Amino acid sequence: MEVRAPGEEGYSINVFFCFLFQVEMVGGKVLEETYMRWIHYKDECVKMIGYEPFPQGLFCNRTFDRYACWPDGPPGSVVNVSCPSYLPWFDKVSQGVVRRRCGSDGHWVEEEDGEVWRDMSQCEEEQEITSQELWFKQLMVSFRMLYTVGYTLSLFTLVSALIILLSIRKLHCTRNYIHANLFVSFILRAVSVIVKDTMLERHWGREIMRQADLGEMLSHEAAIGCRMAQVVMQYCVLANHYWFFGEAIYLYSVLIASVLIENNKYLPYICLGWGTPLLFVLPWMLAKLLRENKECWAVNENMSYWWIIRFPILFASLINLLIFMKILKVILSKLRANNQNGYPDYKLRLAKATLTLIPLFGIHEVIFIFATDEQTTGILRYIKVFFTLFLNSFQGFLVAVLYCYCNKEVCKILLCFFLLCSMFFYCFPSIKLITCSP
Repeated sequence: MEVRAPGEEGYSINVFFCFLFQVEMVGGKVLEETYMRWIHYKDECVKMIGYEPFPQGLFCNRTFDRYACWPDGPPGSVVNVSCPSYLPWFDKVSQGVVRRRCGSDGHWVEEEDGEVWRDMSQCEEEQEITSQELWFKQLMVSFRMLYTVGYTLSLFTLVSALIILLSIRKLHCTRNYIHANLFVSFILRAVSVIVKDTMLERHWGREIMRQADLGEMLSHEAAIGCRMAQVVMQYCVLANHYWFFGEAIYLYSVLIASVLIENNKYLPYICLGWGTPLLFVLPWMLAKLLRENKECWAVNENMSYWWIIRFPILFASLINLLIFMKILKVILSKLRANNQNGYPDYKLRLAKATLTLIPLFGIHEVIFIFATDEQTTGILRYIKVFFTLFLNSFQGFLVAVLYCYCNKEVCKILLCFFLLCSMFFYCFPSIKLITCSP
């Protein structure tokens, strides 16, 4: 019998790529590692096909069907080979085998559809594990929908709030300039998260029809776009946190002590909010490029590199918490001193001030500040992910509402604007008809 070259059995390529697509759903890291092990497995099989001596007489030819490596088979027998070692779950099926039948005519037995019969039931992943992975995937999809809605809602409210703050001259002051920069950081964070998700989906969601498509998808060139999106997102997240820090310092300066405030200059705040993140993002990017240059830089194999990003966020959150407690103490003392209507009134005002400051300072970050990714497992990890995504995605919306739309000056100006518009259309109904006509 003529030895068939590896890869000639085109019928099985779809099976292999369907399998790889399932692996892809688990994560890019697993896909890349599985692909590299498959390459090694294939190379070893090619060596066996080329160098093993051929038996005498009639036999089913040795071959590699892109799933398993098959030796020569005696006619009328069932050929068993161990489950392929590149399978991500190989440790659980290492004792299993995959089977083929060699016909009495020296050809591998085929099914009715023309494909070679093969039994790989012993090498498949357990149904329970598959169900768990499917549940996990559905959960992650739900989380993604949640924070996409949150960031989209925040984006629209923040853009309109920013336009209001910058277009109304009466609102121009250092405090509102800092608010405006915080709004911009929220906008950039929301856009960067949405763009990053789009780039990841585009990178890992492309259709795989040939082996070359898989190699291209896993190449470093193909990952440049999503890596840049990852870097920009990390910068925007850090900038967002350091504008929280700037808000806290400004309020501390106004109420307690003069820090970073002189003649209403806000240049130090610009350096703090937009410059400080570069001091951490650039080293993180170099560490990823030189030490962990895999996929889209979304997986942290060495958590010490991730601490380059995590540490400044935790530091700013802790300082914000201390400033928050100090400011609440000052507010409480002033409310008590100026209280004229009894205890319940100033207690209510203190609660209002507390709830107002929480989203401005990002105090909610402290809830899971000590529950790191390495320490949280199981249901606690899912709870942490849910609350983190929910609070972070809707935080921009809350800040825009509290510090723009609920601002008394803004409400007065918007009310006057709507009254003028109503009077204008009332006095000139013909213009109303023209504008409303199709």
